[in-house]
Amino acid sequence: MRLIFDTSTLVGAALQIGSIPHRALATALATGQLCASAQTLTELQEVLRRPKFDRYQPIGTRKEFFDIVATAAVVYEVSASDEAAITPRCRDPKDDMFLALASVCQADVIVSSDADLLALDPWHETRILKAAVYLERHG
Repeated sequence: MRLIFDTSTLVGAALQIGSIPHRALATALATGQLCASAQTLTELQEVLRRPKFDRYQPIGTRKEFFDIVATAAVVYEVSASDEAAITPRCRDPKDDMFLALASVCQADVIVSSDADLLALDPWHETRILKAAVYLERHG
């Protein structure tokens, strides 16, 4: 099973060990293929560096989490033309990178907490599920 985790879900996993997003990621890593692109990894890295998260986890722990995700993920090349070709598009254009990745890697599931992405479920052959729903079905 090919899975994509959006940035907000991965941040939740990084900040709260044992949380639903964290457990969903652990399940995905144990049973499926985590998919990413340079764009999704860059966004994750930038968001995890935000000082507002220092009260949840130290920056070193967040960097280690990023390294684990970046190492575990199969990174797919997603071009600007891949992103331009997706339909339907997300109502938040920043989320189109996840749809383009899903198209390129033929993802089975996008795990997301983003209402703009969740509103598209199913998107072609890809399910878009909250972490708790993913865990109920696959955990």
